[in-house]
Amino acid sequence: MNPPKHIVSAAAIVLNDNNELLLIKGPRRGWEMPGGQVELGESLAQAAIRETKEEAGIDIEIIKFCGIFHNVNDCICNTLFLAKAVGGKPTATSESLETGFFPIEEALRMVNYLNFKERIEMSLKLEGDPIYIEFNGSPKEGGTSSDGNRSLV
Repeated sequence: MNPPKHIVSAAAIVLNDNNELLLIKGPRRGWEMPGGQVELGESLAQAAIRETKEEAGIDIEIIKFCGIFHNVNDCICNTLFLAKAVGGKPTATSESLETGFFPIEEALRMVNYLNFKERIEMSLKLEGDPIYIEFNGSPKEGGTSSDGNRSLV
């Protein structure tokens, strides 16, 4: 029997001094928060910081850990952090077609991939303990979300 293998990613919900949200536009998923897979020897927070710089040209400072969205069927654990921009300027890179800061309501209308909009909304409203959401498959492809699974991680 092979041991289970999970993909672990880290993403950042980044706000600037004007309370605008950083989004990147990727070639496959459209507008989303910056993030990607955690590399060997890297912490979750370090991955979120690195991915934000690589994808958007923005330096960030982590404010807090928001939670985990776990796709059980696909063995993907997506971790989320709330962060503030501390340097750089939005720059399209080899990993993003466009980047920018947008007013929160406008940004939320722009994000359409799977449950990414809900992830951002929950992270922005989070008070207290981090969240843990598990779901089976893709939420827009008939997967089920057990959004009652909010717990300390």
